[in-house]
Amino acid sequence: MVQQERAERTRQSLMRAAAEAFAEDGFVSTTLSTISKRAGVSNGALHFHFANKHVLAQAVEAAAVDTLRRITRDAEQCQDSALQRLVDATHGLLGSLERDVVVRAGFELTGTAPRRDQAADLYREWQRWVRRVLHTAQQQGELADGVSPAQASAAVVAATVGFEVLGAKDPAWVSRRVLGQYWDLMLPRLAAPGRLPALAPHGSAPHRTDPPRHPHPANRSSCFGA
Repeated sequence: MVQQERAERTRQSLMRAAAEAFAEDGFVSTTLSTISKRAGVSNGALHFHFANKHVLAQAVEAAAVDTLRRITRDAEQCQDSALQRLVDATHGLLGSLERDVVVRAGFELTGTAPRRDQAADLYREWQRWVRRVLHTAQQQGELADGVSPAQASAAVVAATVGFEVLGAKDPAWVSRRVLGQYWDLMLPRLAAPGRLPALAPHGSAPHRTDPPRHPHPANRSSCFGA
């Protein structure tokens, strides 16, 4: 049991070291020696857990996908409003990009030419979920007249992916403040007028220094992390 725990700790250290290297230098420029040195283990220990760099990248991508699915699952469990689920999930995703190097590396790997045919496509996973939740919003009468789920999902996915790309150079782009400002602009166009006052652009549990423009106590949920 102790040996298994030690092996798992080594595996996690290698994955994190790889994620840091991939996020900073990209897949092509990163070497296995760089990763093992960052993790503080030998090259032999690295090869014991991961046969090559592609296998290690796949593990990082899979962990990033798991985090994305957890974010969307939490949003679904915590909100009756489909649009609020969408807002909360975008805050959860960008918050993870800001804090979690594995998620950042997962997106970096998805967009890297040598990895495109092998990568777990985080962009596609996100797009599918956004489209699905907007179809639910339409069924629940939450979308404004003339707004289709396809149109709305294209706008939301393009914006959030753009924030991710810009955030790789400037973390301010993935801050709650910037995303809240985006939703301040977007929600009045997206939401049916009667649903708008109940929506919290800065997330259903916003930071006290970043208050929502459309507060509604009944719509708040402690499930959404600060």
